[in-house]
Amino acid sequence: MLRKIIAGTAVAGALTSGAAGIAGAATPTTPSTGSGAKASLCAKLPKVEARVQKIENALKTRLPKAEAREATLKSEGKTAQATKLANRISRIENRVNKVNARLAKAEAKCGTSSSGTTSNS
Repeated sequence: MLRKIIAGTAVAGALTSGAAGIAGAATPTTPSTGSGAKASLCAKLPKVEARVQKIENALKTRLPKAEAREATLKSEGKTAQATKLANRISRIENRVNKVNARLAKAEAKCGTSSSGTTSNS
């Protein structure tokens, strides 16, 4: 279970750095009067959106299991392990929120919107 959470975090991290690379590619080196979005960013955006949605769906299925494991650890009196697991869950949720924010920023630059992105609470 923990390996799956770590793998999910690694994938979310890869998406974050991938989205950062795309967002970095959107910053023009010379000042322009346009929207500032490059065609390459806008061309890659649907593929990035699909990857983000796929990973979010995987995380949504794993999150209840991790929360159940946390509750089990608390009931067994293993509060230190439960706290570590809770911290890991919150880091993953924060990472997902950051990825969604970067994706929304890229969508705004390209003038598109995606109905696929969701935020986890």
